[in-house]
Amino acid sequence: MLLPALLLALALGLAACGGGGESDEDKIASTIENAATSTDPAVCGETQTLNFMEQTTSASGKEAEKACEKETEEEGDNDPDSVEVSKVEADGGKATADAAFNGGTFDGQTLEIALVEEDGDWKLDELTGFAKFNAEGLVNAFAEQIEKEPSIEPETASCLVEGIEELPDSELESVVIENNTQVFGELAESCE
Repeated sequence: MLLPALLLALALGLAACGGGGESDEDKIASTIENAATSTDPAVCGETQTLNFMEQTTSASGKEAEKACEKETEEEGDNDPDSVEVSKVEADGGKATADAAFNGGTFDGQTLEIALVEEDGDWKLDELTGFAKFNAEGLVNAFAEQIEKEPSIEPETASCLVEGIEELPDSELESVVIENNTQVFGELAESCE
């Protein structure tokens, strides 16, 4: 009687432990969620490669890391409330996943992300595209940011928003994926 009870307790104990820790899929989902929602500047180096920080900040090297840290610390309306990670595929130290954003600048968008494994930790390495693109939502998010900017005159802000509304989807996507802020610079010049 004692032996079956011990075996049952051992089996339940192993099942509770999950047999060996977090899966790559769980680690990747956790990394993406942490990178997107944390306001701790340390999250930049912990969850993102330099390549990712350079892609998303328009800066290089240490300046990209500093820009990421500053942006992360400045919590606000731009931050998502949550991120739902799906379609995780990991193989040989590289992975891809889709991240659907709820709230913030990318509300309603689903971004495709490439990750790499460094010293046993997964890190965001590159935004590769949109799995789901909502042009109207992105235009509204950009418009909201422009209208809140105190250094932009209301007339100029209105002109910029009109210009953004007329951009083709491919240019809107390039603002995010390629950090093509030149588009906004050209619009600003035409509004002067």
